[in-house]
Amino acid sequence: MKQKGLVLSRWLVGVLFVFSGFVKGIDPAGFQYKLEDYLEALHLQVMGFFIVPGSFLLPFAEFAIGITLLTGILIRLSTKLAFAFMLFFTPLTFYLALKNPVTDCGCFGDALVISNWQTFNKNIVLIILVVILLINRKNLLFISAFKFRRIIFTIALVSYFSLVYWSDIHEPLLDFRPYQVGVNITEGMSIPAGAPTDVYQNTYYYRNRHSNELKKFGDQNYPWQDTIQWKFESMDPPLLIKKGYRPSIHDFSIQTADQQNVTDIYLKDSLFTFVVIAYDLEKSSSSKQYELNLLAKWAKQKGCRFIGLTSTSGAALLKFQQEKVPAYEFLFADQTTLKTIIRSNPGLILLRNGTILAKWAYADFPSPEKAEIIIGSEVNKKLNH
Repeated sequence: MKQKGLVLSRWLVGVLFVFSGFVKGIDPAGFQYKLEDYLEALHLQVMGFFIVPGSFLLPFAEFAIGITLLTGILIRLSTKLAFAFMLFFTPLTFYLALKNPVTDCGCFGDALVISNWQTFNKNIVLIILVVILLINRKNLLFISAFKFRRIIFTIALVSYFSLVYWSDIHEPLLDFRPYQVGVNITEGMSIPAGAPTDVYQNTYYYRNRHSNELKKFGDQNYPWQDTIQWKFESMDPPLLIKKGYRPSIHDFSIQTADQQNVTDIYLKDSLFTFVVIAYDLEKSSSSKQYELNLLAKWAKQKGCRFIGLTSTSGAALLKFQQEKVPAYEFLFADQTTLKTIIRSNPGLILLRNGTILAKWAYADFPSPEKAEIIIGSEVNKKLNH
């Protein structure tokens, strides 16, 4: 019975570590953005040097610990590392749950978003299981032969490194974000009729005009009509007690330089629209600007739209335009939104009627010939339907 409990504990911890490390590992840029959010929220920007290496090392550490627990390779070391890992992150997640500096812990990337309190509760269960494994590390038994388990361990690590490398150069292997290929952005922003709305609790403070007593009231009993007895003093910020429906996309907007909202022009257009996405032009690579300009000129000749989306404005944008001479107009969107749409900086997407038809990372920008094949394929699909 005890051995069955140890096996169950080992598999639960191992699978969770593998899953957490894998979904973050195949999206290194996304985890890098999350680390940036953490350091900014905790006022630890001085640790900025850790962001890039940490976006690779932390997911690898989780994945490696999980694989060692599952295969039994270096099992004594892995139980100690798992305990050290949980000993650090459990108090950290307790602090995050209390203070809520970031709303999403990012522990499972975009694959599974849970609250800070859910993360802390999960870690409490995990650290208990890890302590059990640590105490009984010498008694853990494995059915398979060591040689077979070592082969599985090696294949898992090689596969992990290969997939992370591929995802870093291209887009993440698995796209858990709301802007996946095939998604219609307009539909993603819509709220169904009758969907529940946010529920807030308000607290009001009124002063009695006769006794001068200051009294607290709620939504159900505050004396807003009794102006003879009570005088309004103040109210607390509304407290959200129940979240309503949240559309998968809730922050997509395209603005012109003079802050005109032109979102519908591009989301309701039947023309094919190529969109170069560079969340920060000062950090964006421009070595393929010539190829992008060729594609932009070809697209316009074919009657397609071709625009750029960035959060960079002012002198930095003007400098980029003067030095790189892009053959397309830049419009503006929220930086976080642009980072979510595509991890590459710059990246490229193809839209039609608000639907994302294709996404290309910086390393995969299509030639005009390749783009024509894709557009022709989409036109044929439409005709066949």
